[in-house]
Amino acid sequence: MPMSYEQHLDEVATLLYERYDQSEEAAIKLVMAAQADDFFSGHDDDPSMCTLERAQADARAIFRKYRKA
Repeated sequence: MPMSYEQHLDEVATLLYERYDQSEEAAIKLVMAAQADDFFSGHDDDPSMCTLERAQADARAIFRKYRKA
């Protein structure tokens, strides 16, 4: 079941915090960096992308790409 765009971003941040041992602040910064880089632009255009499964994949991709930024 799709979530709202905002719920999706919250879920990605939560997953970064819980699964990737990031502080809450660091998790939010990673999501903000990805958002500034238009990582989520497709999600905003197509709300059906905002699922728990996609949030898990997004968290993994964001951690890999933005953790050193």
